[in-house]
Formats: sequence, C-alpha cells, structure tokens
Amino acid sequence: MYAVGIDIGGTKIAGALVDIDGNLITELRVPTPAEDSQAIVRAVANLINQLSDGHEVVGAGVAAAGFIDADQANIVYAPNLSWRNEPFKANVEALVDVPVLLENDANAAGWAEYVYGAGKGTKHMVMLTIGTGVGGAVVVDSHLLRGGFGIAGELGHIRVVPEGRLCGCGQHGCIEQYGSGTALLRSARELAASEKPEGARLAELSRETGELTGLQVAQAIAEKDPGAVALVRELGSWIGQTIGSITAVLDPELVVIGGGVSSVGDVLMDPIRSAYLSHLPARGFRPELLIKPAEFLNDAGLVGAADLARRAFGKL
Repeated sequence: MYAVGIDIGGTKIAGALVDIDGNLITELRVPTPAEDSQAIVRAVANLINQLSDGHEVVGAGVAAAGFIDADQANIVYAPNLSWRNEPFKANVEALVDVPVLLENDANAAGWAEYVYGAGKGTKHMVMLTIGTGVGGAVVVDSHLLRGGFGIAGELGHIRVVPEGRLCGCGQHGCIEQYGSGTALLRSARELAASEKPEGARLAELSRETGELTGLQVAQAIAEKDPGAVALVRELGSWIGQTIGSITAVLDPELVVIGGGVSSVGDVLMDPIRSAYLSHLPARGFRPELLIKPAEFLNDAGLVGAADLARRAFGKL
C-alpha cells in the first residue's frame, strides 16, 4: 500500500512514493516558487501526480511549516511562505486524483520518528527539531497531539527568558531564540567579533568569507574548537532546561532531538541530558526519560506525511 509524501521547504519541495514500511520508492525534488502561492499548489499537485502514476496510492500527505487548522485543510499562518488562511487541501485536491492530508512539518517528522525511528515502541514521545528554528511534535498515548485548534506542539515558543530576545512569533524570550541553529550562528558571529581568545578560530574563519557562515561554525565544531564547542554546549543547556519544563506538563517516555544542529552528536546531546536532569522537577522521586538523537536525517517529513495519509485514507 503506497502513499505519497510531500515536504514543502523554503527553497525546495521534496516528494516521494513511500511504502508501508517507510521506504522511499521514488523521490522527486523541484525548486519552491516561494513568491507565488498558486505556483506552489501546482508544483505540489504535479509531484503527487508524477509519483502516483502507475501505482495504487491511497492518498498524499503534505508537510508544511506553519499553523495548520484542526481540519487539516488550511494553512492558517506560514511565516516563510506568506500564507494566511490558505485553503491548501482543496486547492491541491482539485488538481489530483487522490485525497490529500495537510500536516505541520515538525509533526510529520516527529511522527516518522515515532513509527519508524527513535521513538518506535513508545507510547508517549516528544520531538524537538533544532534547525533554523526549534520545531516540536508531541505524541500522547500513540496519537499525534494537535490541540483544540490544530496548532499544538509549537515547542519552540516556550518562553525561557522573561523579556528576553524578540522572537519571530512576536513574543520575547522563546527557546527558539536561544536553542536554534540561527541562535548558534548569531552567538558565533558575536564571539568572532569580540576579539576574545576563545573566538580566535571563528574570527579566522569569518575573514575567509567576510561573514561567518553556518558551515564554518560546523567546521569549527568538528575541529573541536573550544569557543565553538562552548557555544554548542550552551545551546544544549537551554534545550535541556526546556525539556525539564516539558516533562512537568507531558511526562513523556522519550525526547528525540532532530534537525541539522543535532548532527554534531554528543557535544550537543551531553549538555542537553545534563541540563534536563538539573531542571527535572522532583528529581529522584520520578522516572527519568530517555533523550535520543533522531534516526532520520533528511526524509522524516516525507515519511511521516505519507504514513499519516495512509492511516487517514487507507485501511490502517
């Protein structure tokens, strides 16, 4: 039983034909026409039609960044693509021959980890994606938590610093401003410009290009540069503190850490685990959850969206 998974990114739209075991049978990618919402609809529909051709497909799942309504039909708010109350499901279904399910991209990625990856075998799981922002997904009693209005799981907007840094959501002090890849790059640039000894390597790298890039920060981390490593550990500490607060509310068995920044491995995971334990309410009198890296690298959104569509429109 096949389903199609689509993941709409800021620069590309990825699509795949996915089997019941989460394997990608066929993959396609096209550039995202970010300035034209109707062109995005057509691009998504074309991918679904191409991937479905010649196969028995039960439906298509589309993962998109932003707020998805409770009916999983409209994109209420998408900051990077300027969608506001976009009737995306209806627009795509008018151009394809299979039913379409719409899902937040972090939810789709989290669901892939829950069904096929690091969360397999659990019933209560949280995923945090550490990338450009901080995404979140929550699985409660084997169900993806969407909330009363469809937009639960926006864990990147848990406030950790009262009156802290201004966030893109309009509030101040969200974890996204302290625990994301964007926050790491900002801190690295500040350290490189500070003339402090611990910023020497970052300053050297920044002179090569005129402005420090994310790839250069990753290079410094791989080199085990003390300044860069210290910044990652600080980021991990923020994430760990946040997991402590999440535990007080949701009591998950497992937290999965995904996103691009998670690829640095234990240099991030160790301070996350340490800070979580330091900020765990009633530590010593309650079970301690596991914190694991995600198993999917780039395809989680595709796999999760396809599986959710299969469950919605198939016989699972």
